[in-house]
Amino acid sequence: MIDTEALAVTRQVTGILDTLGVSYVIGGSLASIVHGVVRTTMDADIIAELQPPHAAALVDALGERFYTPGEALMRQAIEQRGSFNLIHLASMFKVDIFLAQGRAFDRQQLQRRISEPAGSAAGERVWILSAEDVILAKLEWFRRGDESSERQWRDVLGVMKAQGSGLDTAYLTEWARPLGVSDLLERALAEAGAG
Repeated sequence: MIDTEALAVTRQVTGILDTLGVSYVIGGSLASIVHGVVRTTMDADIIAELQPPHAAALVDALGERFYTPGEALMRQAIEQRGSFNLIHLASMFKVDIFLAQGRAFDRQQLQRRISEPAGSAAGERVWILSAEDVILAKLEWFRRGDESSERQWRDVLGVMKAQGSGLDTAYLTEWARPLGVSDLLERALAEAGAG
């Protein structure tokens, strides 16, 4: 379902987050794939509740396997609730870490995350955004990008079509309002035949 190398690299990062006791959820293309969208290009997007003291431990744990922005820049990104990149040097696979913003929606995404099997070892799992939260997050990114990203829109429609009647449309409608994407949600539901 997901490229094994991409999953293995992502699992290295999430394993460190687990060890540090940091709540996280995987979004972006990996989450889209889990919910039924076929993607050829991908990286990993992880929303994490990192705190400034985690920066040094994260850099140490990633070691020489990953390019990192360094402890100081990582700490600054954490303090500013921004983002930073990690690049797995052997594969050049990129992992983007986005800091949870503290909005109600960010807390909701972490509360509704779902556990998915990851890897061949029994009990090895990762946390993935729910299908509804993938849709809402991608609609928000689509709006922020001046509604020009065909990839984001295709992912939204793909998840809607794959999930069909299993989608919680009441939840989608409830959260689309505060995110300012109600009109986009209505349009996507109509285009996907899910409305």
